Amino acid sequence: MSDCLFCKIVAGTIPSQKVYEDELILAFKDIHPARPVHVLVVPKKHITSLASATAEDAEVLGRMLVKANEIAVEQGSPGGFRVIINTGEIGQQEVPHLHMHIVGGPDPVGPMLKRI
Repeated sequence: MSDCLFCKIVAGTIPSQKVYEDELILAFKDIHPARPVHVLVVPKKHITSLASATAEDAEVLGRMLVKANEIAVEQGSPGGFRVIINTGEIGQQEVPHLHMHIVGGPDPVGPMLKRI
């Protein structure tokens, strides 16, 4: 998609700090990191969100998850990390291209959700 931010990063028309790349996915540092380790992993193929993923996307989704530990460890979070995939308006997805956040660092990331 010509107007998609992450498609432009994948195409190289918008620069990024790449930390991993293969034929299916690209991983790069978040420009506004919430943790000492904060990497975004995107499929090179445009998939709007996890809600629009199909069985045909199983390989790329699996690759994203399988590479998460390797990326987290290489970026400085060997003791663990959190994977977050925000989906749709309720999930507070900000960029309409499926992406996975890997967050971690030397200290625990805190509770997963705030209690209401």
